[in-house]
Amino acid sequence: MQEERSPAQPFAGPFWTAVRMVAVLWVIHLLRYLPLFPWPATDLGIYPRRLFGLSGILTAPLTHSSWTHLTSNSVPLLAMITVIWAFYRRVSWPAFLMVYALTGVAVWIFARPVFHIGASGVVYGLVSFVFWSGIFRRSLKSVVLALIVVLVYTPMFAGVLPNQEGISWESHLLGGFVGIFVAWWFRQDIEPEEQAPPALPQEELRPFLDPDTFERTRSEREGW
Repeated sequence: MQEERSPAQPFAGPFWTAVRMVAVLWVIHLLRYLPLFPWPATDLGIYPRRLFGLSGILTAPLTHSSWTHLTSNSVPLLAMITVIWAFYRRVSWPAFLMVYALTGVAVWIFARPVFHIGASGVVYGLVSFVFWSGIFRRSLKSVVLALIVVLVYTPMFAGVLPNQEGISWESHLLGGFVGIFVAWWFRQDIEPEEQAPPALPQEELRPFLDPDTFERTRSEREGW
């Protein structure tokens, strides 16, 4: 007897992948409170257009200024990583790594000359990736995901507005642009369930009446 799969099973693996990835951020934040690792958060940040700030491209998303900062990024990260690993399996890792790296590069090139830390730029990149994948792919699944993103994450759009005290709005804005690019880059990597089903062979069309019915002569019909 074949075992029935629960509808929640496809999300179990992606969810625990997201939990493990987000747990890394919490472990790093905890280590900062130990005497052996007393570094300030800014030491791991991106400082635009300075060589010493280049390392922040890799480390800035891993460090946060406070527990509130970490928590506010952890929840959407959990959601977006789960969604991408569940629905965009073929491109999940490369898309995530591109968003992660290119957002950091863009911040280093274009942002204000201050330290930029936190995973919020990556969050905006992943949200943008899911939304624009719906635009570029136009499959039912991707369009539905895009609509869900609009409904849930509309308040995040305010985060791209400039001149916000203590907020790296450039990371948010640039992460959004990177997400658009990554969605376009992987637009052809269609998942199996997004592919159109093969066309069914059309049955031979059969006339409702015998064609000869209307070709018979009057005399033949009168002879019935």
